[in-house]
Amino acid sequence: MKKIFYIFILLFFANSSFAQELNAQVQINYQSIGGSNVQTFKTLEKSLKDFINKTSWTGKKYQNFEKIKCSFAIILTEKSGNNYKGTLVVQSVRPVFGTQYESPIMNINDANFSFEYLENQNLVFNERQFSGKNLIDVISFYIYVILGYDADSFQQKGGTPWFDKALKIAQNSQNQNYTGWSQVESNRNRGSLIANIQAEQFSTFRNFFYNYHRIGLDNLGKADQFSAKQNIANELLKLKVFENNFQMNYALSNFIDTKKDEIFNIFNSNNNGGANMNELKQLMMTFAPNDTDSKWNKWN
Repeated sequence: MKKIFYIFILLFFANSSFAQELNAQVQINYQSIGGSNVQTFKTLEKSLKDFINKTSWTGKKYQNFEKIKCSFAIILTEKSGNNYKGTLVVQSVRPVFGTQYESPIMNINDANFSFEYLENQNLVFNERQFSGKNLIDVISFYIYVILGYDADSFQQKGGTPWFDKALKIAQNSQNQNYTGWSQVESNRNRGSLIANIQAEQFSTFRNFFYNYHRIGLDNLGKADQFSAKQNIANELLKLKVFENNFQMNYALSNFIDTKKDEIFNIFNSNNNGGANMNELKQLMMTFAPNDTDSKWNKWN
């Protein structure tokens, strides 16, 4: 009996030291919908948080410090019966080795978010069976994009299995009567995002994404930042191959929008590792022209 008790204790602590893959915060803003049942949204908020954090998305066990920090904010703007429309904002960050800094990895503002929801409805993801429920499909899609980007930042093209799953969800969802999935509709929606990521010609960007984080950011915690900054600058300049059509590439333009503050702060000093600042400035002025005065012209 005592032996069984010890085994139980060991199993308990073994399981409690590991968790699923994500540490997600969920927030639902329903202020634009008058006369609604507040409890419905509080229930949905809790259900979504449990769905995201307690589902096993990869089949792997993560220790608590390995879990990916992310957030899902839903701003509801319309309600008709059990049908809702609004905007979904998805963000994720990644720790930078040897520092307290968390680097933004993804910042998506999805204005084509609509779904049907009944209070206390079970939210269950089954990759073997397409759900046909847009709430589950959209959230699951972005979870796999988060997992893919995070893995790509630690291992060269390490996110491929998770991007493949996101692509499968997008392909299955195109047959539903919901916007945001078809590339025909827009070059800045879910369908276009995953198509950009998976495109063979985008392989250059995915290699850059890994190098930017692993040989660049992850070395900024060292006393001598010379090599790290030079590596980051050199990697950014490789994106020149996209400068003529980057606005048509949602994945690349989203990277620029997500990272431009970080990039500015890295080089906003006199110690820039021998980086070609003139060339880098011109590139960033092309990618983010609206930030020319507030950022790029301030670089020395």
